[in-house]
Amino acid sequence: LVIIAHDVDPIELVMWIPTLCKKMDIPYLIVKGKARLGKIVHKKTSAVLCLTDVHPKDQDTFEQLRNSGSQKYLARYETIMTTTGGKIMGYKNLSIKAKRERAERAESKRQG
Repeated sequence: LVIIAHDVDPIELVMWIPTLCKKMDIPYLIVKGKARLGKIVHKKTSAVLCLTDVHPKDQDTFEQLRNSGSQKYLARYETIMTTTGGKIMGYKNLSIKAKRERAERAESKRQG
């Protein structure tokens, strides 16, 4: 189980982790506050925490967290990744696309 803090700065430090977790089929959670994760490892803050093994008495709680991570994030990965950002292209990408379309129209006029 991988637990990621939501307030990591710069975000580039952790933005690739959900993709890696999906590829490796590892459940992950995103929690509020890197200070909360820091308390677990006895530090001021922590960006990411990976739990591999727990005490036998905490196994039930660990399984609940794993199931929650699988349902909330891992199972919905494709939906989350395709809806984030509103699918709006930037200026540079729109310019390149328009240039290609103009070139295709010019080519079709020359041939036809």
